Amino acid sequence: MNLRGDLIEGARELGVDISEKDADLFFKYLENLKTWNDKINLTSIKNDREIIISHFLDSISIAPLIEDGMKVLDIGSGAGFPGIPLKIVRPGLEVTLLDSVNKKVTFMNVTIRKLGLEKIKAVWGRAEESLNDIPLHYFDYVVNRAVGSISDTLRLSSPYVSKDGVIILMRGKRGSEEWNTAIEDVENEFELLDYKDFTLPLSDLKRIILVLRLI
Repeated sequence: MNLRGDLIEGARELGVDISEKDADLFFKYLENLKTWNDKINLTSIKNDREIIISHFLDSISIAPLIEDGMKVLDIGSGAGFPGIPLKIVRPGLEVTLLDSVNKKVTFMNVTIRKLGLEKIKAVWGRAEESLNDIPLHYFDYVVNRAVGSISDTLRLSSPYVSKDGVIILMRGKRGSEEWNTAIEDVENEFELLDYKDFTLPLSDLKRIILVLRLI
């Protein structure tokens, strides 16, 4: 199967339909990522197919959990994962990408313009700083992709999530172990609403998704 087929079929296995137009956007993203990666360190993964699996498919694995038209904050976006792929497959989302590395923020905003995406922006700052121009208690979803410990990540995310919103944590193969370690520390503050343990399509890469709400 070719790369486009891998992307479309892999997304389908995750419960996400990708149109040919969406696929075009993903491949524009891929080319821009590789160009910028020669200048700044955005990803250690160089192979096109591995980028599609480990970054694109991984990012959209949470799309079935996210209702279109909602407000999303992606903390620690780096090269735009998972926020930009989410925006491609859920175009009605209002997405804010937060990262503390200015060069990465520049890359994300350039990519957003190249892809012609609207209602999405990258912002430079740290989640723990109150002067980062990110509104508090505003977002329906706060998402984090393997950023810090579970306990720290939940507490960094909680000021930004709305009253009825949720925090989605995306973890690797040790996610279950990490959650078992963190649960005693956070169980009085956060309620686990959903837990997904799966393997990324076209790979043997294990992933854990945790969906939590403030008590």
